[in-house]
Amino acid sequence: MPMSGPVNAGGTGAAEPCSATAWVDRVGTVQLWSAEAEALLGYPAKEVCGNPAVDLLTTRGDREAALAGRDRPEAGRRWDGVLALRHRDGHEVRVALRVRPLRDGEGRAGWSVLAEDVRRIEREDTDRAMMRALFEQYPAPIAILDGELRYRSLNGAAEQALTGPGNPLIGRRADADTSHVDSATIERVLRQVRETGEPVLDLSVPGSGPERDRMWSLSTFRLTDPADRLLGLCQTYVDITDGCRAERRLDLLTKAQAGISATLDVARTAQELADVLVPTLGDVAWVALAEAVLEGDEPPKMLGPGRWNLRRVGVAPDEGWPTGLPAAGAVPPALPDHPLLRSIGQGETVLLPDLDSVIAAAEGHWELAHLFVPEHGHSVIAAPLFARGLVLGTVVVWRTRRAAPFGQEDADLLTEMASRAAVGVDNARRYTREHRAAVALQRRMLPAATTDTPAAETMGFYVPAGGGAEIGGDWYDVIPLPSFRVALVAGDVTGHGLAATATMGRLRTAVDTLADLELDPDELLTHLDDLVQQLQLEAPHQGDTVGASCLYAVYDPVTCQCTVASAGHPPPLVIRPDGTVESVENSPGPLLGVGGMPFEATTFDVEPGSIIAVYTKGVIYRDDHDPDAGLRRLTDRLARFAGPGRALDDAGHELLRSLGDAPARDDMALLLARTRAIAPANTATWEFPADPSAVAAARKAAAGQLAAWGLDEVSFTTELVVSELVTNAVRYAGGPVGLRLIRGDVLVCEVNDPSNTQPRLRRARWSDEGGRGLFLIAQLTTRWGSRYTRSGKTIWTEQPLTADPMLLDLPL
Repeated sequence: MPMSGPVNAGGTGAAEPCSATAWVDRVGTVQLWSAEAEALLGYPAKEVCGNPAVDLLTTRGDREAALAGRDRPEAGRRWDGVLALRHRDGHEVRVALRVRPLRDGEGRAGWSVLAEDVRRIEREDTDRAMMRALFEQYPAPIAILDGELRYRSLNGAAEQALTGPGNPLIGRRADADTSHVDSATIERVLRQVRETGEPVLDLSVPGSGPERDRMWSLSTFRLTDPADRLLGLCQTYVDITDGCRAERRLDLLTKAQAGISATLDVARTAQELADVLVPTLGDVAWVALAEAVLEGDEPPKMLGPGRWNLRRVGVAPDEGWPTGLPAAGAVPPALPDHPLLRSIGQGETVLLPDLDSVIAAAEGHWELAHLFVPEHGHSVIAAPLFARGLVLGTVVVWRTRRAAPFGQEDADLLTEMASRAAVGVDNARRYTREHRAAVALQRRMLPAATTDTPAAETMGFYVPAGGGAEIGGDWYDVIPLPSFRVALVAGDVTGHGLAATATMGRLRTAVDTLADLELDPDELLTHLDDLVQQLQLEAPHQGDTVGASCLYAVYDPVTCQCTVASAGHPPPLVIRPDGTVESVENSPGPLLGVGGMPFEATTFDVEPGSIIAVYTKGVIYRDDHDPDAGLRRLTDRLARFAGPGRALDDAGHELLRSLGDAPARDDMALLLARTRAIAPANTATWEFPADPSAVAAARKAAAGQLAAWGLDEVSFTTELVVSELVTNAVRYAGGPVGLRLIRGDVLVCEVNDPSNTQPRLRRARWSDEGGRGLFLIAQLTTRWGSRYTRSGKTIWTEQPLTADPMLLDLPL
């Protein structure tokens, strides 16, 4: 009667040999011998069957005891014990025997014998004890559930982790309230593993109830027999709270650092910090900064909290801000001398973990509580933004909704975040100060945005790169020239920063100086190119690039012509009075500083009321990096926004807004000039031969024209000026001699001659017979000068339209 079945020893799940069985008749002869018995003692059945069973016993006492009871099987004697049996190879095998009286199918009496190796039994007992100890003493929670998801067994750690006192889980389903762990997640994972057979490992599960700040790593797997039949499920829990807190701390610091370093705006930096703190660390937070910090200056050395002038800049949450609590922009009143405030002023972080400590801190100053304590606030941390020994501001975090109070670990975290934020705020503050100074410097170097002259009405616009993040070397200028002409300038220095701004200032000054010499545009750019080459030689670092583009245009309201020359600069655009827009075709020369190449001037007619637009490349160079497309885009928008009757200010602002909200990659400078004309009736021109008689003729012609214009009161002065200038031309330059009078807001007198010799003002001695002409002219006019022409030179003067009585008493 062999018996078989699986035995699980040591928890390995491997099949072990079954117990050995034999049948011994009433006289002690072995009649049946199982294969397991053969495996246990080494004897095959043919060698054992028919022989006395006692022959297998090794000790004499055991044999005698067995012989004494072999004749009484019917008495129902049972025997269990351990005996030593002889193995076929001679060694001793200790076995555990179970002897039972039994009759076979023919009614013969005997005994059934069940034997097992004592060593295997002892090993299995040890394994079971070790497994029981492992289950009960394992420090992490282990829960065993049956196939119906009912708790069957919990070790001690699981009982503490899953349920509170007096709330046993044995026999209850997994969806029961475990008090300490999210039961819905547990039940969902168990069903998933039971149905799919796939284990779920290292799933992060939050605690619940009083343990909701705790985090567990949950692993779930099935328990099966060797035939893969489901016996139950096992769940293990590992407490990962400390690791999650450390990860949260690192994540919070990373987010704070990323937000703080993403901007150089002081207020935005404060808001980024507040946004990181809520809801990750607290429920309500604000960042307050000193007023001086917001302006880019250092905060005052705080002699006491009463001197604090902190403006609440960044607040969170933006939506749902507590009612009655001062929001962004609020400035608290003078604060009392309080120990907590002194601690913050000394760079220390203050922790008030519970409501009692908050109440104790507010005692005696309840009138200020509504400024700092939100509704339901019960725990708070306040840390200073402390950098370079100065308190730039404070950051305050409250817990109002979540019940868990702040701990020292939270205070340490906020201290570190505030320390990093303070560096970011200080960097932003210093950038604000430097940028403000640089922008102020650059704007001071630019001319007035609006000018109004007889030649044109102008409006200038400047936008720094990056929406104000960088300053550069773009500029525009409007330079009034003699004879009512006006010069329109646009330039762009290579690079950004103070170096580019300083170079721009030097170039603008040079253009103003060269313009005063009344050079032609191409000649002026040639001189400017020489200056840029000199600046390259003076660069503080060898290899520094100093270069610029420039466009110089001169508009003459008398002839209604404009002459333009370009050094690598985009062409000007002209918006005609009928609304059409065209680009001026010219031949741009190289960038300033290249040298060795000529510049060419182009002259074109301009109808009165037209708008001349000069600009820098930042206006047309956008993300597509296509200057031709940018020029077409600018042309279309000028036609749309700068049509007839549109104010230049409105047209320029709409044009710049139409370029998009994204910060420009380069500076943008734009100058719009609406041209005017001096009517032909306000000009008079004559030409005289180089003859002494021409002086009298010129005086007579000038007097007659002034009488026609109703300017008789300035006739005497003008005749003196004309007489001196024509006399000098006839005497020193030859003919022909041209005379032109122009009436505008002043009276302009011009005398042309073919000589290239410039007149020179000098003071004549009392004995000299001549040399007082130019001195006399300088006294009779408001200003005078001379410019070269292609066929000689022109001397010009300007006079007011009304006589000055002081001019009649001149110290000649």
